[in-house]
Amino acid sequence: MPHDHHDHEHDHAHGHAHAHAPPQPDHKVHSYYQILGVALKELLVEKGVVTADEVRAAIEKRDQITPAHGAKVVARSWVDPLYRIKLLTNANLAVAELGFPMTTTKLVAVENSEEVHNVVVCTLCSCYPRELLGLPPAWYKSRAYRARIVSEPRAVLGEFGTNLPDNVEVRVHDSTADIRYLVIPIQPPGTEGKSEEELAALVTRDSMIGVAEVKAHG
Repeated sequence: MPHDHHDHEHDHAHGHAHAHAPPQPDHKVHSYYQILGVALKELLVEKGVVTADEVRAAIEKRDQITPAHGAKVVARSWVDPLYRIKLLTNANLAVAELGFPMTTTKLVAVENSEEVHNVVVCTLCSCYPRELLGLPPAWYKSRAYRARIVSEPRAVLGEFGTNLPDNVEVRVHDSTADIRYLVIPIQPPGTEGKSEEELAALVTRDSMIGVAEVKAHG
């Protein structure tokens, strides 16, 4: 029988202001924090802490981050065994070497294998390795995904088209305000001769969250 392991050994409350708030519909939660964000921006600009141009530049810089950053990390780990070890040992240091520093949160890389499949969630909100993957998809932030991937991970993975053998252990990693996870998917068979750039083109955002697998042909 499969063993569905949930990696929940942490306390969200220290980093989430709404950790003990009653559940709210997704649209209300997102609307509240959007309004809060706008109010905070306006206050900082009014107080002279930042300028409107600095805020706009920061947003534009963040919007330019795409899953291609994470794909480069995964591809390097496939072609460079020493880099893969470094990534699994000290992910922050490893991704910084490729020009993707994560200075405010700890990054943990988890590697899929023939025996273990990893998938990532943030059960309380939408903590996500944005420096590597850009903005999270809407489904990642939804209450349905946040609840169901913990209680019925195989069913949810199946809805994404990822049907795992019964002997594969599923590990669900719950992100926190301090920790982000990056899934290192299995390199698809038949791609051993491809270049690092060609491999990176195969790696998808969903495979680095863990709800999908990498296919030999993108």
